[in-house]
Amino acid sequence: MDASPAARRVAFAVIVCVFAALGAYLLGPLTHRGGTPGGKPAAAASGQTTIRAQPSVRAAGPGPASVYQWLPFTQAGLSAAASTVVRFGNAYGTYTYTEDGAAYIAPLQSVTSAQLAGQIEAAYEAPGVAAARQDEKQVSVGTAMIGSIRAFGPGSLTFVVLVTQQISSAAGRSRQATDYAVTVTGSGTSWQVSDVELASAGNS
Repeated sequence: MDASPAARRVAFAVIVCVFAALGAYLLGPLTHRGGTPGGKPAAAASGQTTIRAQPSVRAAGPGPASVYQWLPFTQAGLSAAASTVVRFGNAYGTYTYTEDGAAYIAPLQSVTSAQLAGQIEAAYEAPGVAAARQDEKQVSVGTAMIGSIRAFGPGSLTFVVLVTQQISSAAGRSRQATDYAVTVTGSGTSWQVSDVELASAGNS
């Protein structure tokens, strides 16, 4: 029997606990190469509300409710999408002044749509950005951590991701932390990053 509207609302309100618990299990910082030191590609997006989850709930009737029965993806699908986003974020925040655009984008290609990869490569090679990176001998190591899910649908998930960069240059060392909204599209356990924005700019 279908869950009541009240149970559905409760389950929707509580999903972030599931996401948070899953994040603790799956989403420890992974390290990859790649990243963009400046000029992030953008896609038009509408503002959305971040969903934050609560502990598990019970639906009306006997037995615990499974949140996933009301979501358009499975737990395995969510895990795969989140893993893709972390790999992307690690690579997106990692670069060295000795790399050209092709070398920089290479680690991103397995988890990024061809269109977005082309935009990121173009931003990386923008004359002013590339010249500053080379003149300052910049090297960055990025680490991504998912903070929340902003939106989801049958074929997409948008995560808010904190990318922390440890940057060394001729001027010394620095740390930069930036929140991004990263959208993956796909189904099952197959996902690709199709859009990235500053989290403050929104993403769909």
